Amino acid sequence: MDTPAPAPAQHDLGGNPRFRCTPVEPDADGPPDDFGKRVDALRVVLREKGLLTTDEQRLNIESLPEAEYFGLTYYEKWLRAIAAVMLAKGAVSWEELQ
Repeated sequence: MDTPAPAPAQHDLGGNPRFRCTPVEPDADGPPDDFGKRVDALRVVLREKGLLTTDEQRLNIESLPEAEYFGLTYYEKWLRAIAAVMLAKGAVSWEELQ
């Protein structure tokens, strides 16, 4: 019995005609700004303390709803994923994040 392949998630752009054959533009922003540097530093500290893995971060970024996935900046996605992992692990509460 053949089971259908699961529908690709929003981060899986391979074969999507909307993104096919479009030139890749260099990052106009250049290196990370202060916000991006702080988010990356937070990620490094949490990883070193064993509170966050790359796989957890990636899963949470890839699980963002499509509108958020395409509406957030690179480091906003990172921060959203970090917050989701910390909430799930009980390391922070929702009130602490607000």
